[in-house]
Amino acid sequence: MQIHQLPYADPGVPDVRSGTRFLIWLGRRQLGGQVRSLLWGLVLQLSIAGLPVGVGLAVQAVIDHDGGRLALGCGVLVALGVGIAVGDTMLHRTAVTNWITAAARVQQLLARRTAELGALLTRRVAAGEVVAVSTGDVEKIGWFVEAFSRFAAAVLTLLAVCVGIAVYEPALGLVVAVGVPALALAALPLLPRATRRADEQREKAGKATELASDTVAGLRVLRGIGGEELFLGRYRTASQEVRRAAVRSARMWALIAAVQVLLPGLLLIAVVAYGARLALDGTISVGALVTVYGAVALTHHPLRNVEEIAMAYAFSRPSAKRAARVLALSRVTEPAGGDREARAAGDLYDPLTGLIAPAGLLTAVVCGDPDAAGRLAERLGGHPAEPGDDHVSVRLGGVPLDELSLDAARTAVLVQDKEPVLLSGTLRELLDVPASGAVRPEDALAAAQCDDVLDALAQASVDTDGDPMRTRITERGRSLSGGQRQRLALARSLVTDPEVLVLDEPTSAVDSHTESRVAAGVRKLRAGATTVVLASSPLVLDLADRVVLVHEGRAVAHGTHRELLAEEPRYRAVVTRETEDELAATTAGLEALEGETA
Repeated sequence: MQIHQLPYADPGVPDVRSGTRFLIWLGRRQLGGQVRSLLWGLVLQLSIAGLPVGVGLAVQAVIDHDGGRLALGCGVLVALGVGIAVGDTMLHRTAVTNWITAAARVQQLLARRTAELGALLTRRVAAGEVVAVSTGDVEKIGWFVEAFSRFAAAVLTLLAVCVGIAVYEPALGLVVAVGVPALALAALPLLPRATRRADEQREKAGKATELASDTVAGLRVLRGIGGEELFLGRYRTASQEVRRAAVRSARMWALIAAVQVLLPGLLLIAVVAYGARLALDGTISVGALVTVYGAVALTHHPLRNVEEIAMAYAFSRPSAKRAARVLALSRVTEPAGGDREARAAGDLYDPLTGLIAPAGLLTAVVCGDPDAAGRLAERLGGHPAEPGDDHVSVRLGGVPLDELSLDAARTAVLVQDKEPVLLSGTLRELLDVPASGAVRPEDALAAAQCDDVLDALAQASVDTDGDPMRTRITERGRSLSGGQRQRLALARSLVTDPEVLVLDEPTSAVDSHTESRVAAGVRKLRAGATTVVLASSPLVLDLADRVVLVHEGRAVAHGTHRELLAEEPRYRAVVTRETEDELAATTAGLEALEGETA
């Protein structure tokens, strides 16, 4: 896989049983790039390790006054220099390719999972953690994948050096054969502590990122209540904890780096001292001593790769664990596919609450708890809102939504949250969404009563003709009021024209007059289509074909708005905002009236 071929047509199905298994799976998917990087790494490392051979030949040739061997030594050095230049260039090229392609694969997997789960993702994983995984964690995972091939080349080079010296000069070969592996393994006792400190730093950094993300998301509210300084202090404290954890982690890695410098130096001193005695005794030649010395001195280069892979694994393992945790999230069951998708139409039924939204009607749902209403909206969209809901799927025409493919489920049911997000771009781009084509953007805007929004966008337009469709909307629609943003989001939902449209408090940010007109516009535009509105406003409820009261997680009453007002005290308490005392008095009066009638 080359960078110019990105993105992947299919990033694959990851092994998310653990962070380590995910790293292994990712490395196997990058096998071709790993092999190329390994081969070029061997060219580089063996060329560096071979330099002492050329130097030794040249030194011995000068001592022996042998011009032919001097030329041979110089030729070997030139060839090794070319190998180093080519190997280093190509290793860097292949290593960076491995890094980028591995990171791109993880990002594609995360993007695919995010698109599949939608709003359910942030119910199961904090938004800050998702940001941390898709940014810093991706880079650390790519680093490990990239470093592994260079580590493998370094290990093979160290083995080649030990074997080569043992064959070339057996007297010194034993010292090198024992010393070099000891150097490579010397840092192992320090790795557990270094890994724990790296995990601690990563955990604290993740919490700080989550805190920053939540603070930015709620900045407008914080300013409204004067809470900026409070959250600033919390973030300052969290960032200082991250700094202290990073310093503690850096100290351990600095110690490991010092060990990797100190011990090779001691081995080099031992080799020189012992080799000098052998040279004075005439056991080995001066050229051989220079060769062995140079070979041992240059083992520092591959040993650095051993240190790097230990550090890369320590930092990437928790990152891979977090990524695997996000990627392990999924819809409830595997899509059934086939002909069942074509028959996914009819009444919308939630077995958990007993709610039924008949096909072709506008059904209003009243919940006393706004949070419960939000969770119900998520369930109606095919996602379990609670951990125990997985085995009870909402059905459309008798077909469980979680057995449909993602595309089929989203074509069938669209859920608009009570706080929908507007992405930056022009109004035309905002309304350019996957749709049936049956609803024109201008009709959707009219139904959502967006005339004042269009006027405001026309005045802000940079075009001479003042076309509001070409006016850019800032990020999250910050230049618009809450009611304007809400109505534009409603127009976007209406344009899609799904089989079932679920709206959670679509008019909570507008005045009563506009609310009434919006409800009438939605009813007219969605005539003959299934629409579910979770609301408690009488202006909306009075226009519904059918109203359902959900109390303590169950659908306990249904009828028209006026019927429920007259017959159901719990419904009246939610809609008219009666107090508990008033509700008790009303209930007692109804019971007394029923007793007299009996």
